[in-house]
Amino acid sequence: MPVNRLLDLPGMADALARTEAELRTVVESGDPFLTEVARHLIDAGGKRVRPALTVTAAQVLDSDPGVASHDVIRGGVAVELVHQGSLYHDDVMDGAETRRTVQSVNARWGNLEAILAGDYLLARASEIAADLGTEVAGLLASTIASLCEGQVRELRHAFDVDRTEEAYLASITGKTASLLATAARVGAIVAGHHRDVVEALTDFGRHYGMAFQVVDDLLDVVATDEQLGKPAGNDLVEGTYTLPVIRALAGPSGSELRDLLGGPIDAATRDRVRDVIRTDEAIGATRDTAIEFLGSAREALDGLPANPSVGTMQATCDLLLDRLDGSF
Repeated sequence: MPVNRLLDLPGMADALARTEAELRTVVESGDPFLTEVARHLIDAGGKRVRPALTVTAAQVLDSDPGVASHDVIRGGVAVELVHQGSLYHDDVMDGAETRRTVQSVNARWGNLEAILAGDYLLARASEIAADLGTEVAGLLASTIASLCEGQVRELRHAFDVDRTEEAYLASITGKTASLLATAARVGAIVAGHHRDVVEALTDFGRHYGMAFQVVDDLLDVVATDEQLGKPAGNDLVEGTYTLPVIRALAGPSGSELRDLLGGPIDAATRDRVRDVIRTDEAIGATRDTAIEFLGSAREALDGLPANPSVGTMQATCDLLLDRLDGSF
């Protein structure tokens, strides 16, 4: 069977098992309650795409991927802890009740506990990064800042029917693409790759991250609850107007959509908005944008040798597009 996902890369199962063990170890605290709260979402599981990308990036020059080094595993853990900490904070801001099919930390223990636990995870991530060297430490710090900037940009435009494409792209660059770019870059740095390889992998992670978010936002409009595994149209309810919505607002459907959007909406209005957008040319245009980002991600790998790691990253781009097209 050909390798077609990051998780299928030879040796990845072992690397992710070590990642899980390390995640649980590094969040241990002298306070048993803090340990419990910090481990809550880790124990809930997840695909661990970011640490998987770190491991893959570390092996892009290997014709036969072997066992990931301890430092590479730790680098992936640091990136995953930043992701986990951001989820704790996101759930507080969104008032989320669940996360990964389990009760969210804020719903179970409270907002203060969730915020403090999120801060604790970010601190642990920073501690690991410091052990891996000043470049990794600085990179992780700047990534956390980018996540905050991206989230603030999004919050500033809540329920804004005049949100621009530029504002949207700037937001997702910070809140999504920056962390995937960092995941790849950390793997490359820790593996000691030449600087041009480091930059190529960073570009891959950034462009893939942009495509990932555009696809996710498009699916929120076109997919069903069952396909998403969560309520569809939730971005509309929260007042987050993403690329397909922005483009539909600027097109022939704009007048009707402006009458429906711009403030809190009920379920019936949400469904009406989704129906309008799904018949708009904005859907096809947004799909084209995702394809463009995926093309840029593939181009970033052009100078790298043909091997399992590079092939897996290329195939991962195809799978993201398949996920989108499977929802139509």
